[in-house]
Amino acid sequence: MQILSRIPQLLIYGVISGSILSLGGIGVSLTYSILGFANFAHGDFMALGAYIALGLFTLTAGLGIPSTPLGPLSFGFGFILSFILAMGLTALTVVLIDRFLFKRLRHTSSIILMMSSIGVALGLRNVLQFFWGPQPHYYIEKIQLAIVIPGVGVRIKPDQVFIIIAAIVSVGLVHYFLQHTKMGKAMRATADNMALARVTGINTERVILWTWVIGAALAATAGILAGIENKFITPELGWQMLLSIFASVVLGGLGNPYGAILGGMIIGLSEEVSTAFISTGYKPAVAFIIMIIMLLIKPTGLLGKRR
Repeated sequence: MQILSRIPQLLIYGVISGSILSLGGIGVSLTYSILGFANFAHGDFMALGAYIALGLFTLTAGLGIPSTPLGPLSFGFGFILSFILAMGLTALTVVLIDRFLFKRLRHTSSIILMMSSIGVALGLRNVLQFFWGPQPHYYIEKIQLAIVIPGVGVRIKPDQVFIIIAAIVSVGLVHYFLQHTKMGKAMRATADNMALARVTGINTERVILWTWVIGAALAATAGILAGIENKFITPELGWQMLLSIFASVVLGGLGNPYGAILGGMIIGLSEEVSTAFISTGYKPAVAFIIMIIMLLIKPTGLLGKRR
């Protein structure tokens, strides 16, 4: 009975974790569907966005921009502004990485692109560690009181509500972009068949640019939200989440951003609920086991198609 009583609270934690994993998974899925390789640097793009936001927040505080907490949240306008700017700066950095590296390797195999992404990941992690050090850096030091949901008995903090809302808004914007804009439709056409899209007049280079921009902005969002939830960040932040993100993408279906959202929620919920029965140290193993089972039963994933 004591274990069962913990399940509702763990489901809340699972939704929060799943929201972050879903945002990270969308970027991986978009990159795979259009460029055809598994981007192992995506987790470090998340860490990069989180550290850029931290640096900007420090800068805005020095410039006198108000950082008084907004309502029940533990952060204020200065942090929100840093959040938005960090998304743009992360996207700019990733686009430059593509221009100087990935673009030059597109004529090669997907294996070479994947290996180069591992090199980018190691490089970014070491750059962050060089400038910020390996020790944790704290986003928020204010202690928050949790809100108890009547009738359910579960506790949730205002920052966690913000994480869920931010994830919903981000997913909604991505959905609108993909389904109702000219570039979004071009991205879907390019993902189906790049050669045919190019023949029909679609500027595939521009599509690739937008793919990196959206993926990097979502990675930064996921990294910052993870920092808000954990209260601190380290250079290893993205690397530690990468297995769960890839498990989410494989579970939902490689190359399907909607599958990444579904897979992220399933992995997030599974990892958190599993802690009622096993040690929290085994959460990555839960994601790995789910991924292996999906590969054995349905290699294309829940929403994936045979290519």
